[in-house]
Amino acid sequence: MYRRAFLAVMAVLVVGGGTAGGGGLTAQDGPTVVYLVRHSERAEDGTDDPPISEAGGDRSRLLATMLSDAGITKVHSTDYRRTRATAEPFADLTGLTLRIYDPDDLDAFAEQLRGTPGRHLVVGHSNTTPPLVEALGGDPAGPIEEMEYDRLYIVTLTERGASTVLIRFGAPFEG
Repeated sequence: MYRRAFLAVMAVLVVGGGTAGGGGLTAQDGPTVVYLVRHSERAEDGTDDPPISEAGGDRSRLLATMLSDAGITKVHSTDYRRTRATAEPFADLTGLTLRIYDPDDLDAFAEQLRGTPGRHLVVGHSNTTPPLVEALGGDPAGPIEEMEYDRLYIVTLTERGASTVLIRFGAPFEG
């Protein structure tokens, strides 16, 4: 667990160009960086819009802590309880406003992200996160499995194209 968190922090520092000894990373004028995750574990309640479970809350708080010094400037979520609940600990910690995006028009959202400088956290679903990574020019490394919640993509967008880092965080997927 600690090794994964360490690797995730190091990847954030490497991608962001920061240093561990500094006072945290800040938003930059350079590349646009997009952090993408699927919503945390859901608590099945028999509806089409379930909340997240206790384990999902733990993962969401871990994500907020991991990314708290990444210099993220915007937070995006689909308009579902589970995605909003995954993004809210980070938004609350940083004071950023949660922005809702339409998961049915990922190409337009990818264009919006490419055209908006800064660093973005995007919370989506198993069937929207890999296609959005791909729409940004990144490598989604295959589909997300039904019970897989531990992927964190970091897609860096520059004039020369996109690069992708895939990190696993929290309780590992045992598939």
